[in-house]
Amino acid sequence: MSLTPPDSRTRSGPRLGFFSRLLDDVPAGERYRLVAAQIAHAEAHGFDSAWIAQHHFHENEGGLPSPFVFLAHVAARTQRIRLGTGVVTLPLENALRVAEDAAVLDLLSGGRLEVGLGTGGTAESFEAFGVQGIDRGAVFARNFAVLQDAWAGRELAGGVRLYPAAPQLLQRIWQATFSAEGGARAGANGDGLMLSRTQPRPAGAPQATLSDIQNPIIDAYLSALPAGQGARILGSRTLFVADSRQEALRWAEAGLRRLAQRHAASPAQWAARVDPQAPLAELIAAYDAHVGTPDDVIASLHADTALARATDIVFQVHSIDPPHEAILRSIELTASDVAPALGWRRTPGPAHASAPTHPPAARAGLLQPA
Repeated sequence: MSLTPPDSRTRSGPRLGFFSRLLDDVPAGERYRLVAAQIAHAEAHGFDSAWIAQHHFHENEGGLPSPFVFLAHVAARTQRIRLGTGVVTLPLENALRVAEDAAVLDLLSGGRLEVGLGTGGTAESFEAFGVQGIDRGAVFARNFAVLQDAWAGRELAGGVRLYPAAPQLLQRIWQATFSAEGGARAGANGDGLMLSRTQPRPAGAPQATLSDIQNPIIDAYLSALPAGQGARILGSRTLFVADSRQEALRWAEAGLRRLAQRHAASPAQWAARVDPQAPLAELIAAYDAHVGTPDDVIASLHADTALARATDIVFQVHSIDPPHEAILRSIELTASDVAPALGWRRTPGPAHASAPTHPPAARAGLLQPA
């Protein structure tokens, strides 16, 4: 069993990840089954990692409150792919229970766990858990200190120490942030930096691109890293690839208009600038989606200068949310055509034998893996 952290491996390009908020339009149990199959399919096609989000109460935002339980299920059905939380909302958790659950899961998965942490969550979630939303930063800091002490094997209150020991997880912490200050904190601690496709726009710059906002966060992170510490920068983006542009745009039309209508009826941060009746091209731009054939999305991704600095490029189909079979095909096209154009090279390793495959469609003039 290897517990070697992924950043210690020698690679010629970024790692490739699949991300899910478990939003398939089916009941919860079926959501879990489908996403487990999607992760297995990603492993079979060479993806390096799979990440799942934690959300409480709001099934339209995310379908999974218990990430460690779900990842234990996935670990038993996969062999190689790394499994990450994107993210555990640490202010709503008991830090020692997070430390214990993560330690056990890492052992059961053969050392494949990556732990992404954040302060996020809706106001209603904080109220339900008895935490004041205004205190989330301070609660996160306290819980994070306890978590690190536990994994480091330091003596805890009562004179106890964590069992099973998990010092290796200290090298696999990722912090999610929307700010340069947060990037600097992650860097100073030697942690990975997680950048989201849901990055809020500054009040004075509603048309700013993700690169405009996230490049300064990356700069702050890199400046704060201790000397000799390797950078780990995860860039998450919306990506849906199909064999034809018409098919991709058809699903984008349905998914993005549905989301815009929901946001327009709520105080969501996007509501002021996304008109549900806007042309589809405006919706795609407003929600930072990369949609189309492999050639289409390769061209749009090449314009993303922040993503070009990432050590881990992680793709999700939200908020397009096409059906399961279309997600599987998008995974295939991402691995065969899109990711190699971004510098990714598949790491040799065992594939998941039971993952479904689909016959390749005829595609002319597309980039192929080296």
